[in-house]
Amino acid sequence: MKTLFKYATVVLLLAGTSACSQPSKRASIIDENIAVAEKQIGMLADSSETGGVIRIPSTWKNGRIDYVPVDDWVSGFFAGTLWYMYELTGDETWAARARKHTEILDSVQYLQWHHDVGFMVYDSYGNGLRLKNIPGYEDVIVQTAKSLATRFRPVPGVIQSWDADRGWQGERGWQCPVIIDNMMNLELMFKATEFSGDSTYYNIAVKHADRTMKEHFRDDYSCYHVVDYDLTTGDVRGRCTAQGYADDSAWARGQAWAVYGYTACYRYTGDKRYLDHARKVAGFMLDDKNMPADLVPYWDYDAPNIPNEPRDVSTAAIIASAFYEMYTYTGDGLYKQKADRIVESLSSPAYRAPVGGNGGFLLMHSVGSIPHGSNIDVPLNYADYYFLEALIRKGRLEAGEPLF
Repeated sequence: MKTLFKYATVVLLLAGTSACSQPSKRASIIDENIAVAEKQIGMLADSSETGGVIRIPSTWKNGRIDYVPVDDWVSGFFAGTLWYMYELTGDETWAARARKHTEILDSVQYLQWHHDVGFMVYDSYGNGLRLKNIPGYEDVIVQTAKSLATRFRPVPGVIQSWDADRGWQGERGWQCPVIIDNMMNLELMFKATEFSGDSTYYNIAVKHADRTMKEHFRDDYSCYHVVDYDLTTGDVRGRCTAQGYADDSAWARGQAWAVYGYTACYRYTGDKRYLDHARKVAGFMLDDKNMPADLVPYWDYDAPNIPNEPRDVSTAAIIASAFYEMYTYTGDGLYKQKADRIVESLSSPAYRAPVGGNGGFLLMHSVGSIPHGSNIDVPLNYADYYFLEALIRKGRLEAGEPLF
C-alpha cells in the first residue's frame, strides 16, 4: 500500500539533496496533519473500543464522547476515517480497526426508512472494498442500493429523503421531502450498477440528479434545503429548510453537498451538465459577500448576525475535497488554490484541535443543526472524514497521481 506519509520526503528528493532544501509548505502540511491525526484518531479509536465493544463516535461535547447507533445517518463516517488513516499511513493496524468499525454496520444494507445509507455504507464498506478488496463488501453495497431504490418515487422522479410520518418530519405536512444532502447518496447507486451490471441504480441516480438540478436551485445557484413533491402529480408542493436559517436562505453545508454531489455525478456519467452545475454552485459560494477570507463558512450564508455567527468546519472540509476533484476535470487552478487555502485554515490552531484534546476528534467548530439545537460549535465525525479525504486528494494531485 502506497502511503502519503513520506510525501514531503519524496518532494525533497525530487528537488535535489542540497542541505538548504526544505519541504514546501503544501507538502509538509500533509505530513503534519497525518502526524496529528495519528494521535487524535488513535485516541478516539481507543475510547470507542473500550472493553472490546465497538462504538460509533459522532461528536464530543460537555467533556464526553457522544456515540450513535448503527442506523444513525453519521454511523459510517468513523469507519471511513479509519480507512483513510490506513490509506494515508499504510499501517495495517488502521486497516484492522477500520474493518471492525465497518462490519458492525452490516444491518444497514437492509435499512429502508431513510435515505442516508450512501453515507453510511459507501464511506465504510466502499472504502474498505477499494483499499483491501474484502470479499462480501461488494455484495453489501449492491444490497444497500436495492434498499435505497425502494425510496425512489417514479412520478416526481426522485429518491425520497425522509419518511413524512416520522418524528419532527411528520409535523411539517410534507408528502415526499427531498433534501439536497441526498445528492451524496448517488455514488452508491452508480457503484451498484458498476458492480452488478444492473442499470436500474444508475438510471435512478440520473433521474434524481436531473430533477434536483431543476427544482432545488435559485437563479444565483444557491440551493434550497428541502423540496417537497406531490406523489400523485409529481409537482413541487413547496421549498423550505430544515437546518438552515430560513426557507430562502443558503444553508452552508447544503451548498457543499451540491458541489460535491454534482462533481461525483460527472465522474460517473461524463455528463458535462453536472460539472457545469457544480461550478456554478461553487461560484455562488466563493462570490458570496459573507464568505470569510479563510474560506470557513458561517453555518448559513444569510444568518442574521454575521460575523457573530458560528462557523461550520464540516462545510469547509467538504468543499475542499470537492474542489480538488473539480480541479482535475477543469484544469482551473482556482479550485486547487481555494482548496489549499481551506486546508491551511483547517490546519491552524483556530480549527484543528490540540493533541490530546477535543475528545480525540481532529477538527473543532462544526455545526449540526442550529434550528434543532443540535451539535452547535462542536467536532463532528464527518468533518474529520472529509478533511482526511481532502488531504489524500491534495497529496495525489501534488504527486501527479490520479485521484481515482
